[in-house]
Amino acid sequence: MGWLFAGERHLKATDPDRSKVPMRLTPFEGEIGKTYKDSVSDWQGPVAAPEGAPNVLLILLDDVGFGQTSTFGGLIPTPNLDKLASEGIKYNRFHTTAICGPSRAALLTGRNHHQCGNGFLMEWATGFPNYSTMLPKNTATIAEVLKHNGYNTWWYGKNHNTPDWETTVAGPFDRWPTGMGFEYFYGFNAGETHQYYPVIFENTVPVEPNKTPDEGYHFMTDMTDRAIARMKLAKSVAPEKPFFMYFAPGAMHAPHHVTASWRDQFKGKFDMGWEKYRDQVFQNQLRMGIVPQGTQLTPRPEWVPEWESLSDEQKDVYCALFENFAGYFAFTDHEVGRLLNAVKELPDAENTLVIYIVGDNGASTEGGPDGTLNEIRNLNGLPTDLDEVATHLDLLGGPESEPHYPVGWAWAGNTPFQWVKQVASHLGGTRNPMVVSWPAKIQPDERPRDAFLHLVDVVPTILEAANVPMPEQVNGITQLPLAGKSFMDSFDNAGYQGRQKQYFEIFTNRSIYVDGWKANAQHTIPWRQDLAPGNWDQDRWELYNLESDFSEANDLAAMMPQKLEELKEQFAAAAEQNSVYPFDDRGAGRLAIPKPSVPGWDPESKTYIYYAGATRIAEPAAPPMKNQSWSLTASIDVNESTAEGVIMGFGGVAAGMVLYLKDGVPVFDYNFFEEHTIVKSQSPVPNGKSVIRVDFDYDGGGAGKGATVRLSVDDQLVDSAVMSATVGGRFGIDTFGIGADTGQPVTKDYQPPFEFVGSIDKVVIEIR
Repeated sequence: MGWLFAGERHLKATDPDRSKVPMRLTPFEGEIGKTYKDSVSDWQGPVAAPEGAPNVLLILLDDVGFGQTSTFGGLIPTPNLDKLASEGIKYNRFHTTAICGPSRAALLTGRNHHQCGNGFLMEWATGFPNYSTMLPKNTATIAEVLKHNGYNTWWYGKNHNTPDWETTVAGPFDRWPTGMGFEYFYGFNAGETHQYYPVIFENTVPVEPNKTPDEGYHFMTDMTDRAIARMKLAKSVAPEKPFFMYFAPGAMHAPHHVTASWRDQFKGKFDMGWEKYRDQVFQNQLRMGIVPQGTQLTPRPEWVPEWESLSDEQKDVYCALFENFAGYFAFTDHEVGRLLNAVKELPDAENTLVIYIVGDNGASTEGGPDGTLNEIRNLNGLPTDLDEVATHLDLLGGPESEPHYPVGWAWAGNTPFQWVKQVASHLGGTRNPMVVSWPAKIQPDERPRDAFLHLVDVVPTILEAANVPMPEQVNGITQLPLAGKSFMDSFDNAGYQGRQKQYFEIFTNRSIYVDGWKANAQHTIPWRQDLAPGNWDQDRWELYNLESDFSEANDLAAMMPQKLEELKEQFAAAAEQNSVYPFDDRGAGRLAIPKPSVPGWDPESKTYIYYAGATRIAEPAAPPMKNQSWSLTASIDVNESTAEGVIMGFGGVAAGMVLYLKDGVPVFDYNFFEEHTIVKSQSPVPNGKSVIRVDFDYDGGGAGKGATVRLSVDDQLVDSAVMSATVGGRFGIDTFGIGADTGQPVTKDYQPPFEFVGSIDKVVIEIR
């Protein structure tokens, strides 16, 4: 066993006890006499990784359908993923949870998502332990284990597992990546981020991009550059120390941001429509062996219109949105390829285990039936008008858009399966491609592995590869047993079968798999956040034998009712065991539920006081300025010749509100999904001190109703306006701040951050 000190290895006779972490320093094996002259020194140090432990690169994309990448038969070329697959193994029966945050919790902890408090997403969190998104201490992450076993641990990109009310300067920070075992984090704390104006944190400190969108900034390139730089630096300083890198881009989640040069290469490539797309992909999958011979292509459902029934305008808009997505995917594959090429330049490149999971769920329908240039609007339960999208297609993929393709392309992207993201009952929501490469241990094999695997199996696989046990205790806390099982045997055994049993549940779309059989109950409609069906007892259950029916094409429920009842009982038992209950099918309704207060804040208080520099405050941690009345009072001091800048900014391109000075003139702008209500003064504020006040009188009667807005300067009303509707759920993916509009601008009237010139004594917000 090797102990690593100051660049050399000393062989010790005793293996360290890795059953509890953190571990003590290595044993002192010198001698201590009366003086140094009759003593022998021996440096103690931290426990090193086991001999031969590999580097581990865990890549996770977002919102990818089984039939989208060329590697798995899709029509979007992914040459770098193709190349990795040619150097390793493809897996065609790998499963996720059907939604972002829960999938990531299961992946990082090796437990089922309800077990680790992530039954659904933090934006939809409720006050039940299994749905709070507050990762418990008895489900430590793989990074926490590896860090204490001699690994460097890094996280780049998306973090959807820190409750966003805990993402302010007040913390607590133990559920941030750096509190979950990662020594370094560079990314965003949300389900998505604007790729041109990302909300970035380095460890726990908010940072801003070093370039503007006009100067070529894109977060995908930024995070890749940083990942490559740290990896190379670490191997320069400590070439024998293995690393664990979790690389989780925002791609391919909306907003689909990419330049025209990437998008234009797909012009006209999808004009055949979604049925023919599926036909072509299915034939590719059969030819490549991605799906077994005899597999049936599931038919078009009633919720996807026939392509030839669409108008020319619909076809033009739908193709443009999917061409944009394809361009974004090609760009993403290029950036991941840069990272993979950098790995090959490492001194121990051969001993690097790459696990590339192509999506944390199936393709997404959150763009709605027609697609959208403002997907935050859709997530608030408000559909987008097709004519509006068509009118503004010139913005597609750019900083002023938040695009997402329509439902039909998501269905096509999940070829050959039924359903889509969020629908955990069916394989279209839960089956994602995976590619694994490890040159030192894996011989390339063109035959896909068809073992039934799940995200929970990744942690035990990494631990076995590193020769590290799952500790019984982490930081003094006894750990919940892992739910998964290592699939390392599959690396050289094509007949490895994988899991015998696994449950699935999201939004009460639910399923159970047992020994080749699968029972499904679809419950909610992903693009209908306003719909909560209830009546769970009335859900229709389906039954499939996956051993002979790869695509879930033949429902056997009517033929085998006894088998179906047996599996329904198995689901009920798994639901009890894994803390799935209570069922909750509310979409926008759950989104609007007030979340916990920032730690240290009195939840009964109605007064919020902020000072200049209070920026990057997540929406749930900001004042509750939706669905109720409020007043904002800003005390400022300016020189009238230079007075400008943001006083209060909340939200961004999709929706939000901002109070600012332009040429000294006070302006309040409420962005209701790109419909702007503006109240402004006719004259600049006076030189010196003044008080600007905004009164927001909410109509009441439910969420998202109208309001009257009044703007005053030094107690004099200067303008007012009436709004027929307001944002009832969330402004989106940007933040709240005082003295600057960091990230996305709420309005095109200025360039962010548009910092306030002058001084802000304080901003007081009273909730009425």
